[in-house]
Amino acid sequence: MAEEPSVNISGSDAGGGAAADFEAATAATRAEAVVDELGDRYWQKAYGGRDGFECLVRTVLSQNTSDTASQPAHDALLERYGGGDLAAALADADQPTLAETISGAGLYNQKSTRLIALAEFVVETYGGADGFDGFVTEAPPDEVRETLLELNGVGPKTADCVLLFSGGRDGVFPVDTHVHRIARRMGLAPADADHEAVRSALEADVPGEKCGFGHTAMIQFGREYCTARKPACLDDPEACPLADRCDQVGVYPERGEVVDPADAPEIE
Repeated sequence: MAEEPSVNISGSDAGGGAAADFEAATAATRAEAVVDELGDRYWQKAYGGRDGFECLVRTVLSQNTSDTASQPAHDALLERYGGGDLAAALADADQPTLAETISGAGLYNQKSTRLIALAEFVVETYGGADGFDGFVTEAPPDEVRETLLELNGVGPKTADCVLLFSGGRDGVFPVDTHVHRIARRMGLAPADADHEAVRSALEADVPGEKCGFGHTAMIQFGREYCTARKPACLDDPEACPLADRCDQVGVYPERGEVVDPADAPEIE
């Protein structure tokens, strides 16, 4: 069984979370069967316990950038502003200095301004990082999600990552570019589904306790096998370990061509 990637999937060293063992004998849906096979191939974990505001910061830093760029930016931010209440420190931060600190993450001027505004909101509304963490872990998930989505720069994926990795909430399946591509390519969600529609489909068909590791394992699967431009099945239909579960929407091995599932002609 492969190990979980060490950085930037759940926002901590070694991926965070605690090992879990979910019974995968009889899947009720194809989506659950896919997640079960991913769990057998990679890992099974229950998530939660990460600091809520730090999780929010990390996810903002990761927006529109690669893991290799966002991780050093996160480390540099914590080195300069960590050690106490991170929200209070960022609320008082000098924007140009913060921008320089996270410059490796890309869009650093925008992200630094956004992080300061988020920190000010957290301090004013919850008294600091600890109060925000209590809100994330104890308030109803729908309330947490709605509150986060009202904040500038916080989209559905960011809100869901905070709910999952900090709040440890069951039934939360964050949708990033990998999950969005794979779910539609495999036929687990409609080919033209947006991120929210994919989330709804997966959360409806995957048991709540499996959603967290389904999300992280699907990201790893997207990096290793089901890449955007050259999925494993493009050259060899047998190369993908989930070939028997996949509809290959938008993948045409006979032509060596890959298109977005939304652009694939409907199968009659």
